Amino acid sequence: MNGGLPGFHNAPASRAVVVAAALFSIPFGFRGRSLDLGLSYQSVYEKLSIWRLITSLVAFSSTPELIFGAALLYYFRVFERQIGSNKYAVFIIFSTMVSVLLQILALGYMKDPSLNPLTSGPYGLIFASYVPFFFDIPVSMKFRIFGLSLSDKSFVYLAGLQLLFSSRRRSVVPGLSGILAGLLYRLNTFGIRRLCENEFATSLFSHFSWPFSNNPYQGLPTTENDGSIPSHQADQIEDARTATQDPTESSIAALVSMGFDRSAAIQALALTNYDVNLASHSA
Repeated sequence: MNGGLPGFHNAPASRAVVVAAALFSIPFGFRGRSLDLGLSYQSVYEKLSIWRLITSLVAFSSTPELIFGAALLYYFRVFERQIGSNKYAVFIIFSTMVSVLLQILALGYMKDPSLNPLTSGPYGLIFASYVPFFFDIPVSMKFRIFGLSLSDKSFVYLAGLQLLFSSRRRSVVPGLSGILAGLLYRLNTFGIRRLCENEFATSLFSHFSWPFSNNPYQGLPTTENDGSIPSHQADQIEDARTATQDPTESSIAALVSMGFDRSAAIQALALTNYDVNLASHSA
């Protein structure tokens, strides 16, 4: 297994974001200077304080926000394991840049003193991650509490709501900007996903994001097609292969493809009743 913080195996990009948030939040956010870190109309349009673009994206303004934000970033590391660190780096940069742009536009449009300054922290990345979480992560368990029908995803949504309204309107704008950024990425706006497939762009992000370059996992395995088999026939062959594969072995293979050791994958599946989604988080 890779070294570093436990639980971040094959998720170096997520680890880098969490570590950066902690390192920036402790010296800057918790020493009475948190209000100076967020974006405001004056800092963007009048003073042009470029340095705040960096601090506002990384440092949380309070301890509760850091706890909830770091917990959500840790949970969403599963997306990096699914698509690979290079592609996840593209997602991080796109969602962060688009979110900041939307926040700047919102400040210029509303010119509302109650929004100054916006709360700081990687809100764009966190709430952009809720888009694939909503569409791609299935519900694996349902239950009822005090008559309310809940699922295992409900607690992740509640943590997001707590973070979204932590500073009222000042945190709502960055949160909604992150959700819009996630939707734009999912819709492949500006052909952003081509950067994930372009060798030059992948190499560029690998060198730019040096902690990610040693990650051997680059996404889930795909069926190779040399062009001699039509794509629809290749899909049928892959479906037939999946259908005839033992469910237990297929679950183990899915975790192994994410970079886990076979023994660790078997142990994680046994502890989670062979739920691949839960096993990928517990490893």
